[in-house]
Amino acid sequence: MQLLLLIVAALACLCLCNGAAGGNLQANVGELFTYKIEPHLFNWTHQVISEQFSYRPTMRNYPDLPTWMRYEYSHEYHAGFLYGTPPETEAGKALSIEVIALNRQNFETRITDLAMSVCQKFPTPNVVQMKIDNLNWVHLMDPGRVENLRNIFRKDLWPSSKEDLSVVFMESAVNMGGRLPLRPQQREGLLSRVIVHVGSVAQFSPRLKELQEEVRPLYKLPSCTYKRTSVQKIFENVGFKLDWCAFKMVGLESPTEILYHSGKQQNEQQPSGDEQLHNDRWMGITREDVPRRNYIDEFAFAFAIPGMIFAILIGMLSAVLCFQHQKFSVFFESPISSTVQMVKCADQPLTTLKSLKDPNFLLDNTSIRSQSPSNSFYQLDCGAASSIYPRPKPPPYTGGTLGRNGVDI
Repeated sequence: MQLLLLIVAALACLCLCNGAAGGNLQANVGELFTYKIEPHLFNWTHQVISEQFSYRPTMRNYPDLPTWMRYEYSHEYHAGFLYGTPPETEAGKALSIEVIALNRQNFETRITDLAMSVCQKFPTPNVVQMKIDNLNWVHLMDPGRVENLRNIFRKDLWPSSKEDLSVVFMESAVNMGGRLPLRPQQREGLLSRVIVHVGSVAQFSPRLKELQEEVRPLYKLPSCTYKRTSVQKIFENVGFKLDWCAFKMVGLESPTEILYHSGKQQNEQQPSGDEQLHNDRWMGITREDVPRRNYIDEFAFAFAIPGMIFAILIGMLSAVLCFQHQKFSVFFESPISSTVQMVKCADQPLTTLKSLKDPNFLLDNTSIRSQSPSNSFYQLDCGAASSIYPRPKPPPYTGGTLGRNGVDI
């Protein structure tokens, strides 16, 4: 059955491309087409500066290229590249690409036409999708590097695809929505990745299915260059470093979740007639099927956690302030209570100091010694409610003895 499909595909391609001229370019439906634009295409044989020539390709009598074709200029190879994968709707069409070249050294302009024919090819139902991290789109314009990639599948991972394995899609990861370099001075081609799809009519091999199951848990991650698989060395030996989060197998035998993301369904059948016309119409969902958000749960969740945290912080702060207040009160009250003494004032009046030369001194004050209190403090009569202690009295005068020199000791 597989051999019959290959024969039918070859006959269809030969029949549609039989009328094409020998010098025309040929592109196959569902297969990557590439073409390099160089100075010798315009009979320019020398290049003085690195960016001496610039090119602008368009369709003849049109301002742009076909929707499936893209043009990029490579500063690394100093050349322009046309590439793209023709869809099935372009089968059997002939295109004329007009390329305008400018020599920036002397501002000379030249024009050349490229005739192209798009041939029908049997579609490849089984496709392997990959993202290569260490290469850019321009690196896959090298036929030798593309052949090394195909040999990995034809000789090791997918031997049954040896007859018709081809690159069905290739595009820069930046053009597919990837991130530009962090440094603006770095060119896009130095850091961007490339997305490649290879396909065949052959069934997936058991080894590819095992690899699919090995990397399936990584699909929820956006990128996983750190992950190593059982076939890591096979790709690295020929210079390819894959992002295994983007490795997928899409085809008739693919799992349901893979087919769903690729826009296909398992056991898909081709509709016909009115059924196909009905399926082409967009049918909106009913109002009851529209999902509704529960704002009560969201508000409760939004206020419960912050409120709980706030209550815990308030409790901790209150406990700290209580302990701190008790500590300060003990610190200020204990010294005062240890020094204050409550005593009762004496009933006797205070004596007044008089001069010793006063003759009435002995009459008013019988004796200083007899007036000395029992303790060393004055007692002030300040009423029955309170008593005040002034400074202590000096010791009583006892008299002295005269020394040898008449000095009182």
